Amino acid sequence: MQSNGFRRYVIIGNGFAGTTAAEQLRKADAACSIALFTDEPYTLYNRIALPPLLRKQVTQQKVIIRDEAWHEKNNIKLFLRTLVESVVAEERYIVANGQSFPYDALLVATGGRPHPPPYENAKGAANVYTFQFMDDTLAISDQLEHSKAAVSVGGSFIAYELAEAFASRGVETHWIMRGPHFLRRMLDEETGELVDQAARADGVHMHYGEEIKELVRSNGAVTKVITSSGKEIAADCYGFGLGLALNNEVLEGTGVELSRNGIVCDDRLETNVKGIFAAGDVADFYDPILEMRYRMGTWNNAGAHGKVVAANMAGGDVKYHDVPEYSSKLFSEQTILQFGLSPEYRDDLETVRKIEGETKRCRALYFLNGRLVGGLLLGKGNMGGKRKYVEAIKSKAVFPAEEWTAMLDWRA
Repeated sequence: MQSNGFRRYVIIGNGFAGTTAAEQLRKADAACSIALFTDEPYTLYNRIALPPLLRKQVTQQKVIIRDEAWHEKNNIKLFLRTLVESVVAEERYIVANGQSFPYDALLVATGGRPHPPPYENAKGAANVYTFQFMDDTLAISDQLEHSKAAVSVGGSFIAYELAEAFASRGVETHWIMRGPHFLRRMLDEETGELVDQAARADGVHMHYGEEIKELVRSNGAVTKVITSSGKEIAADCYGFGLGLALNNEVLEGTGVELSRNGIVCDDRLETNVKGIFAAGDVADFYDPILEMRYRMGTWNNAGAHGKVVAANMAGGDVKYHDVPEYSSKLFSEQTILQFGLSPEYRDDLETVRKIEGETKRCRALYFLNGRLVGGLLLGKGNMGGKRKYVEAIKSKAVFPAEEWTAMLDWRA
């Protein structure tokens, strides 16, 4: 990345994508100006460390990745607690706190915010939470200090992380989801059963095929939930993982194309308006390896986006070149690694699967027109072969269907 003359960069969002981009821009150009905006009161923190923080396995200080001194050392002007009010694309400046900030290239890496629980009695309730930010984590953790029972609602990873944290803190834990099992769009019934076993082994009470019919409230707090089948579950803490609303409102009216999936951008992460880029959870981007457009809300993907978008903001021509992946512990007995595409993203994938009930392991590979495009590895000690799978995805090679089952045994 070379800078021809003085360049001005504005980045909205100081998450992993935005801060990585700022860091890469500074490494490439010592003279440029970089302004980084966030409406949170915190410098960059590790979002994948929030569940361990909620489980009280790490301290808040350990979750912070970049402090204010780091920003000062790298001459990155950081604006905390600052909401960007508008983008004036025609004249290339943004407005924040009534002040204008001009840019040569603008990055919007604003991520998303949790959907609030759609129940009247949830509004303003003292013990009802979503789980996405540092403040959410601290508030839930404080509530758990004096809770005997807790409820997690939803079939998402967020709902799982809440249920796991509740159980690890020693409170009676109930997990409610409307689907037949966890990650119903990705896992089949047998694989979902392996996760169910792990949850129950940690003492979690599972409630499948259920929705919340009513939240019963008293003295400003919810005291119990009533499910669609009539179950009544009393608790002191209620957490909801119901997906994200994407923070793309700042670009409304700018001419930038927006979609249900966020901010539409190409394989360079540039939008249809020259000089405006998107990265991280909010980017509805084109993946030249998988040859489709999608949105990927993972930590690894955010970091990869930050590096690619920085190169292109500085005038480069770098295409997205990573295979996105997500890995997590699933309670104390299980682990999961998902890479590339899965049936969660499109329903025309062909799947081969291998389940070992005794070892509680599962492998699934996903194919599209003969190409390997993704996979799932579930179970402790079952992560071997990932590098070979990723290389196969990147190669875009076509594999005969009769070879697919044998590929489940790749370990190198």
